[in-house]
Amino acid sequence: MATFGQAWRRSAQALLARWRSVPEIAPALWQQTLHTYPFLAALAPEEQQKLCTLSALFLRHKEFHGAHGLQVTDAMALQVAAQACVLLLHWGPPAQALRWWDGFVGIVLHPGPAVAQREAMDEAGVVHRYREVLTGEAMQQGPVMLSWPDVAAGAHTAAQGANVVIHEFAHKLDMRDGAADGCPPLPKGFMGTRSVKTARACWHAAWAPAYADFRERVILAERFGADWPWLDAYAATGPAEFFAVACEAYFVNRARFAQEFATLVPLLDAFFTA
Repeated sequence: MATFGQAWRRSAQALLARWRSVPEIAPALWQQTLHTYPFLAALAPEEQQKLCTLSALFLRHKEFHGAHGLQVTDAMALQVAAQACVLLLHWGPPAQALRWWDGFVGIVLHPGPAVAQREAMDEAGVVHRYREVLTGEAMQQGPVMLSWPDVAAGAHTAAQGANVVIHEFAHKLDMRDGAADGCPPLPKGFMGTRSVKTARACWHAAWAPAYADFRERVILAERFGADWPWLDAYAATGPAEFFAVACEAYFVNRARFAQEFATLVPLLDAFFTA
């Protein structure tokens, strides 16, 4: 019978073997990806190098599928990988960071927005059926769906703080500790807190009033013609969407996001870069 130490060493060796050989990304293809998305091109050289490694490992362990006859090229897959992995850039060695995406394998690219059949029950118990047009969707313990035109549009939507890949992968982070609720799993000692409970309390103390204020601004715009807020109004549909939309803006247009949501920047810095 193997001892605990022997079993641990075998496990460690298997993990190292899994990540040791990093598939090569053609330099020209990588440079094309960086220049397609300005927020990636703005990264420091050492960050770009690490992101390239993360992206290569991501591509090795994920499966891309094109829906409705869409042919997924290497360039398309790499663009998704790079944007998904930028969330993990400061979370330790690539092998460690990529474990955040272990809960799923498939990424489905659609040639346009997808239409999903939905059901919702109102307060009176009446079930309403409707169609929802989706540019992306992250499924609990399932694949990520993305509209390819909206992925490609991310090259030009930084001014609006929009990026569908970051949005859906932010949902995946949020789902790591259960259903998406706008509070992702927080690391030990987050912002000086001593427990998971106090870390979540710290998070909600900043996010809850920011969400309530944003939702009020959207209501004023919808009902009374006030100016629309800069952040996508879809963020007002729930705390989980507010978190995902905020992450989009934080990564692709940090300067404007900091102007609009100064109280949230320290928390996102602590979560993504500490």
